[in-house]
Amino acid sequence: MPDRRGADPRFFDLWSRIYDAPMVQRLTYRPPHDAVLRQLRRVPRARVLDVGCGTGLLTSRIARELQPQAVVGCDFAPGMLRHAVRNGHGPSWVRCDALQLPFGDESFDALVSTEAFHWFRDPDRALREFFRVLAPNGQLWVALVNPPAEWLSRAARLGSRLMGQPLTWPTRAQMRRRLEAAGFRVEAQRAVFRLPGPLVFPCVLSSATRPG
Repeated sequence: MPDRRGADPRFFDLWSRIYDAPMVQRLTYRPPHDAVLRQLRRVPRARVLDVGCGTGLLTSRIARELQPQAVVGCDFAPGMLRHAVRNGHGPSWVRCDALQLPFGDESFDALVSTEAFHWFRDPDRALREFFRVLAPNGQLWVALVNPPAEWLSRAARLGSRLMGQPLTWPTRAQMRRRLEAAGFRVEAQRAVFRLPGPLVFPCVLSSATRPG
């Protein structure tokens, strides 16, 4: 059943039918995926969790290209995970809510989340869960749109509510404050160039560490 306070998973089940289309991937998802992989290559991690993995393209690339000991992709939309299971045979797949991850404390060395965070109905609770499942000195990479002004962030929130799919696009400063409030040390926030709308709705990759 959908959570009436947040996004309806049936929306993502429908979206999963075109999610892997080459043009959709090239314009929207491939750039932040490439940015995350560049970071992971710099400091390889043994246990990697991809939260909001969608159809599992990034999760599968992590398993195939970096070959860590364990890779897990999780998503709350069953339609997305059905595609992930068909597309990727290396990772493990788990259906779950980002606000209540079914993993023990300090289970992962790295956690990635690309173009999913803005859908979480309680972003701060999700970040606390990220902190909990990461080991000390574990690395977090979150990529999503960070509008350059707070009024754009508020407008996006209002518009999405009117369409029945509420989302939150924080500014860079707001994202930094959320990460720090959850206990993370923010290392960097880098723009990820992609089309469309790189100026009005820029994608930003925030890198943070759970202190040891």
